[in-house]
Amino acid sequence: MFDYRSMPQHKIMCIDMKSFYASCSAVMLGLDPHVCHLAVVGNTDRPGSVVLAASPRMKKDFGIKTGARLFEIPKDPRITIVNPKMSLYLRISTEITRVFNRYVPKEDIHIYSVDESFVKVDGVLHLWGDVKEIAAKIQKDIEREFQLPCAIGIGPNMLMAKLCLDLEAKKKGIAEWTYEDVETKLWPVSPLREMWGIGRRVEKTLNRMGIFTVGQLARHDLSTLEKKFGIMGNQLYHHAWGIDLSDLGAPIMEGQVSFGKSQILLRDYKEEEEIKHVLLEICEEVARRARSQRKAGRTISCGVGYSKDEWSGGFSRSRTIAKPTNITTELYNVCLELFAENYTGKTVRSLSVSLGNLVDDKQFQMDLFDKDGWRRRELGYTMDKVRSRFGPASLLRAVSYTPAGTALQRAGLVGGHKG
Repeated sequence: MFDYRSMPQHKIMCIDMKSFYASCSAVMLGLDPHVCHLAVVGNTDRPGSVVLAASPRMKKDFGIKTGARLFEIPKDPRITIVNPKMSLYLRISTEITRVFNRYVPKEDIHIYSVDESFVKVDGVLHLWGDVKEIAAKIQKDIEREFQLPCAIGIGPNMLMAKLCLDLEAKKKGIAEWTYEDVETKLWPVSPLREMWGIGRRVEKTLNRMGIFTVGQLARHDLSTLEKKFGIMGNQLYHHAWGIDLSDLGAPIMEGQVSFGKSQILLRDYKEEEEIKHVLLEICEEVARRARSQRKAGRTISCGVGYSKDEWSGGFSRSRTIAKPTNITTELYNVCLELFAENYTGKTVRSLSVSLGNLVDDKQFQMDLFDKDGWRRRELGYTMDKVRSRFGPASLLRAVSYTPAGTALQRAGLVGGHKG
């Protein structure tokens, strides 16, 4: 179907620090991250706090994984539970990047996340040996200097390196995929959500189309996929063939689909006005994230999750407006409409807001009936500049100083967690 000889033939490593937060915390406590039972939770004082990371043995022996709750962790003397130390994790991540820089120039390193990076070694093979030798050297350096485990997937492009990491290297330590492995290693993958880039919602849609394996996706009619998913259908099809033409550092899935924020509240919120206060704070953050990329959107989604005392449940609704926006108050007004139409008075424990259907925010259409619209738009960008220079807590809305507000407390966190 495809002539792979014309496709990228790079040597790219995708390096993942295994259970990074848990491994770092274990080493700092003098524990072996390979054998200890350790969990990092958002706040050890809150039984409902989320598990941010768990050591490999914690996952294997007790079934505790990222996303579990503190109250789900058994009372066992072998288990160590700690708060996160985000500043420490970031500092160690930076030092690990320096290890990569010993082997390749900085332009051949792409930091994908705090615990995952891509490294292209095409230009240094004559110095350090073949790609697997370089991977083994880097893995050994990290183990010796930081006592931290890592897994390395190798591929001819970023996508294949990432798929190799997720589907094989995390079990073996180091693995390499070539285009010849697509049919034997990638196509049998099922359920589809095990392939990077396919979430549960897309998986369900593909299943309804009779597609249950990556191989079936690769052999499906391209025009049908494009009609159903738009440009994403084209990407899904080519990714099923292992094809990725993006340069190092470019997003594997092109295009930001939406900007959003979800928040598990520190306590149950029973008063409607308190819920609206937090909703406004979340709208502020979503609008800021959109503005940071000079984007605006037309589809606004609002989600509410009820407390476990209400036997959980909740709702998520969306509304598309006429003109794209990234103005906080406009997002908030739509969310208030959705909230009023769907809220049943139950106790709330989580809220989420997202802005989709994005366009570039490069121009503004004047409206005779809204003469101050451009002022509100520019005000948002001005507020962002102030916060960028003086910190997120330098300019807050009044609701953040009420008992219901969370922005003031969250401003002192690193990456949303304790530093």
